[in-house]
Amino acid sequence: MTDAIKHAPKVGAPDPELKNSPIFDSSDDDELSLDLELETGVCYFNAQSYALGSYVCSGDELLHCEDRGVWIRKGSCYQD
Repeated sequence: MTDAIKHAPKVGAPDPELKNSPIFDSSDDDELSLDLELETGVCYFNAQSYALGSYVCSGDELLHCEDRGVWIRKGSCYQD
């Protein structure tokens, strides 16, 4: 496990009242619509911005901030 994953902040569950970037499964990569109006240089989770390449733990799910400002599920935060 890389240091970035080990030190990923625990952010809890997404609050629907706050700004959150979309979350996709890693298998959904081909389904990301090219016309999504995202194109931000950051991802948002509960109104907090995170730089592209950042990891966060939402519950036990590991999320990675990727191009266009979307979160991609990368598995569990409790990997060995």
